[in-house]
Amino acid sequence: MSNPVNLSAGGPPETVLPLDPPEVRAALADALGRPEPERRDAVSAVVATAPRSSTAWAALGELARDDVEAYACFRVGYHRGLDLMRASGWRGTGYLRARHEGNRGFLDALAGLADRAARIGEDDEAERCRHFLVQLDPDSFRL
Repeated sequence: MSNPVNLSAGGPPETVLPLDPPEVRAALADALGRPEPERRDAVSAVVATAPRSSTAWAALGELARDDVEAYACFRVGYHRGLDLMRASGWRGTGYLRARHEGNRGFLDALAGLADRAARIGEDDEAERCRHFLVQLDPDSFRL
């Protein structure tokens, strides 16, 4: 199911991504509510059952054991989100604002990717990601 791209007389189109299915959101909430020693494995299990969820990948990136593992998780979440954006009508330009809950998983993955890319010395990628965030939602992100 895809959401329409909304055209605005005042600017670029805005894409709103659908939420993850209710069972994925519930499983992720349960996993994130687990005690610290169990949390990463529980979120990993959610990712294994919902590998298209940018939200789950971003959560796993936040729980990663090191920057390289986090970078990999955020990168997968970013690419899964790009796939969903295209399926939802995004054509390479326009807004994807954080005020829409369905967009937050992708934006979290992209922000995490920018941060971890910088931490591991991928400065060009970090800068591209930061610029992309600002282009997608200039009201929420600043350089």
